[in-house]
Amino acid sequence: MHGRLPLTAQTHRRLVIKVGSAVLSGPQGRQHQLAIAAQVAALRAEGREVVLVSSGAQATGMQKLGLTEKPKSLPSKRALAAVGQPTLMLLWEQAFSWYDLKVAQILLTAEDLAHRHRYLNARQTLETLLAWGIVPIINENDTVMVEEIKFGDNDQLSALIASLVGADLLILLSDIEALYDADPRTHPEAQPIPYVERVDAEVLRMAGDSPNQVGTGGMKSKLLAAEKAQAAGIPTLLLPGTRPQSIAEALRGEPVGTLFAGGQRRYSGRKLWLYQLPKPQGELVVDAGAARALRQGGASLLPAGILEVRGQFGVGEAVKCLDEQGNLIGVGLVNYSAAELSRIKRRKTRDIEAILGYKNTDEAIHRDYFALASELE
Repeated sequence: MHGRLPLTAQTHRRLVIKVGSAVLSGPQGRQHQLAIAAQVAALRAEGREVVLVSSGAQATGMQKLGLTEKPKSLPSKRALAAVGQPTLMLLWEQAFSWYDLKVAQILLTAEDLAHRHRYLNARQTLETLLAWGIVPIINENDTVMVEEIKFGDNDQLSALIASLVGADLLILLSDIEALYDADPRTHPEAQPIPYVERVDAEVLRMAGDSPNQVGTGGMKSKLLAAEKAQAAGIPTLLLPGTRPQSIAEALRGEPVGTLFAGGQRRYSGRKLWLYQLPKPQGELVVDAGAARALRQGGASLLPAGILEVRGQFGVGEAVKCLDEQGNLIGVGLVNYSAAELSRIKRRKTRDIEAILGYKNTDEAIHRDYFALASELE
């Protein structure tokens, strides 16, 4: 790991830092939280901007209620988050007050970022807070979560936020010190991997799926977050959140944690947003000609090429496009609802107005609002 280049304030000015539940819970949780606030304050003093993504609402709720095991039912988990979230934010506010830094709370669901106007609203709010010198603290809105609007965990949310704000670096603070070549819990001889050029299938195989007792993500979740960040050209640092100076040490290029290269940005703007959508709202199965035109010709999708419409979605929502074998072609924003597309599928463009009584546009999905999956391989 020696020789890793430092990540300077000049080239890595805007950071997104995700703090895992395991770091903030337990007897040392408050001490770790105060140490993280100190590190963020030091980053700010260097001229860097920081967005914090903080887990821990449910873990904090468990502590307040004296629970030793997390409830299994979704309503109980939502209630637990409602109990814990105010205290979690109060603790962050107190921690940052030592450094005369103000904080702001933002709670998001996957549905918020799946709608383009809400996505842009969130970005404008974050940009304003950063311009005011405030530390935004983001968490998934667990109090209203259902499976359909859940990011999965805050690792995934942090990668989306990094893209949203155009971060120069994503930092994942965890109770896991680094990526190892085997699970160190069962393989004592496992060695840490200091640098990963690309998150591919081989790297993903190094990770298990098991989360810890208080969190929802494991190593695989962190690798998937790093993969999302790589698609936006953003490097990721996986660091031990229980080590007081781990961020400063890693930014100086010292041997701590694992650095995932950012690589070349594959998408930006609307197409990056489309690629990273947590949960597209439906699916369109297209014929061989349409599949070929989308993959090779950069064409728009016309109703005539649609064979099947799956799911319920409205105008402007994101859907997956699949070929007849079920392979993903890409993701795009539809110009017609699911009900409308069910009526005009396999029909010529000239027939749309006669069938619906109106015509929004010729295309079911315009090529400017379509992200091709194969380009991301």
